[in-house]
Amino acid sequence: MRYAPPGLVVNDFAVLRDDDGTYTVLHLQGPWTEEFDHLRMETSYGRATSTDLVDWRPAGPAFGTGLPGRFDHQAVWTMHPIRHGDGTAMFYTGVSGLTARGWPLQSVGLAYSDRTDGTGWRRHGTGPVVEADGRWYRTGERMGWRDPFVVPDDEGDGWVMVICAADASLPVEVSGCVAWATSDDLERWTVHPPLVSPGDVDELECPVLERLDDGSWLLLGSIGASRGFEAWTAPRLRGPWTRRGPLGPSGSYAPRIVAAPDGSRVVVHTTPRRVGLTDTGERCRGMLAQPKLLVTPPDEAPRLEWWPGLDTWLGEESTRPAPHAVGDLEISGPAEITLRTAAPGGDEPALVVGCDGKNLWVTGPDGTRLGETILTEPAATLRILTIGEYVEVYADGVFALNALCYSGHPARWTTVTDGRARTLPVRPIRLPDPRRDDASAIWPGPTAR
Repeated sequence: MRYAPPGLVVNDFAVLRDDDGTYTVLHLQGPWTEEFDHLRMETSYGRATSTDLVDWRPAGPAFGTGLPGRFDHQAVWTMHPIRHGDGTAMFYTGVSGLTARGWPLQSVGLAYSDRTDGTGWRRHGTGPVVEADGRWYRTGERMGWRDPFVVPDDEGDGWVMVICAADASLPVEVSGCVAWATSDDLERWTVHPPLVSPGDVDELECPVLERLDDGSWLLLGSIGASRGFEAWTAPRLRGPWTRRGPLGPSGSYAPRIVAAPDGSRVVVHTTPRRVGLTDTGERCRGMLAQPKLLVTPPDEAPRLEWWPGLDTWLGEESTRPAPHAVGDLEISGPAEITLRTAAPGGDEPALVVGCDGKNLWVTGPDGTRLGETILTEPAATLRILTIGEYVEVYADGVFALNALCYSGHPARWTTVTDGRARTLPVRPIRLPDPRRDDASAIWPGPTAR
């Protein structure tokens, strides 16, 4: 249900789908660390395969830094592979070093492969194919020029690339923007002024473009300060773009839109963990979370819902304690649902989901708030998922909140409404690899240590 390579953490990623239906994820990977090392943490791409976007099998590194002295010899960051002829073209971020004040120097490179499985890469030349243009974007200190994403141009036979950048016309604290460039051949690019520049975002990372069924466009961008992602829509790729607000709650990051095996559009994203797998550990990069269904109503904000493709991983309803489970609840007033208790068989809550009209929250030991949000309308139903330390809450079917909690013991889920308590049946989750035993395995809980 979640994935990271053995002993490592996952950051940004991309997904390929081969002709036989096999999915390949290429992902940034690095060690567990409280501090991010721009030059040493992410020097290779991991690779994993799946047939269903849930059960991922590690397949080893697939790409790494360039030769000494080149634009990508210190680190390789976020990538975007696309089908090209009988093979694949991949645009990727290269880091050549740090500025005098310690800011990474970034540009975009290109690699080709004759294969479609995410392997066999050869670089196009020794330099980048797209660099930040100082007329519109910051270069040097506090620059941004990373996370390329390429799609066919909707106004010709060429290509459009969007890139995470820093708007040179704005104060650096709010300069996060989406840059764009055009090309006829994937190798020579013309950079243009910002496509989207909100003016209130520090970093607008991992931009993703998706053309919808009616020909309009959806843009997703991760927001550095909130650690969530937002959506924009436009009738044409060149705009005008309308900001639609958050699409996922804080803690979900770096989304990719993927065609699922059932033909639906889903969003796959990352979720953080904590160093040492304790509630007091610093947050760090983490794992891929399970897919969410992308719903795009005409002239409305898009939303993420429960993806029915996950149902095959759920068991029959039970009232037995389960460390990994999904539970559904209809509510007509304030409700609190206890998922774990402080001691085995005890009554003291250690993990609770609460809802009071529009207010939705998750609390850990001693009632500490681990996450909270305000809904647009009072919720009538809740769906709660917990896998190890990870908790997700869907309000009226829409992904609304997530949190991390490493405390407590599995218990019967108990809901309290109007002062009355009752046991809530749950559907246990079947893990793809329950015997996995390494630092990146799903947290087994305190009783299994």
